[in-house]
Amino acid sequence: MATALIIGASRGIGHELVRQYLAAGWRVIATARKAQDCDALEAMGADTHELDVNNVEAVAALGWKLDGEHLDVAILNAGVYGPRHDGFPTQGDFDQVMHTNVLAAMRLLPILAPLVSLARGKLAVLSSRMGSLSERSHASGSLYRASKAALNSVLIDTALLYGGKGVTCVAFHPGWVRTEMGGAGADISAEESAGGLRATLARLPASDQPAYLNYDGSPIAW
Repeated sequence: MATALIIGASRGIGHELVRQYLAAGWRVIATARKAQDCDALEAMGADTHELDVNNVEAVAALGWKLDGEHLDVAILNAGVYGPRHDGFPTQGDFDQVMHTNVLAAMRLLPILAPLVSLARGKLAVLSSRMGSLSERSHASGSLYRASKAALNSVLIDTALLYGGKGVTCVAFHPGWVRTEMGGAGADISAEESAGGLRATLARLPASDQPAYLNYDGSPIAW
């Protein structure tokens, strides 16, 4: 049975990824920050671990708990947008966004990549088209943009370290999705986004080069 790990699965795209992988007959390991969310994911059929990605001890403990797992797919979905204004960022805003979107990835990807390598699988991060440097045309959401550009950099470094060891690395733009972050006026549903992400991962050929893709598989320039 193929195994998928979803980091950040309590709601939105992460929750829908869990639902769809389970429906497709996969074994799913899912993480959430709160015990009640883990209970709900377990009721769906997932194996769960309580995890705050900003807690370094919890991240280290997750590595111990996952020791020996062969992950066909691992998706780092946890992330925050931060302030909706583009004014002077507070230290608190900066720390929350950069710690959640970047520092957590720097800690988690080196733990996950060897487990993905065992299955010669796919390692994905939920980035954003807003993190692209070459496709950028306006400056709104600058703190979020900076965090996603930095996340892409961490993903590229992970590919350099593990791409030759059977790990295919991909940064995804999930689309503008009707979630708590995306809002009710967004373009697509979580179901459509998750379905596209799953389909793109399934047909993505093994490669030692990192990819930056839209949820439907179309390429994005770094």
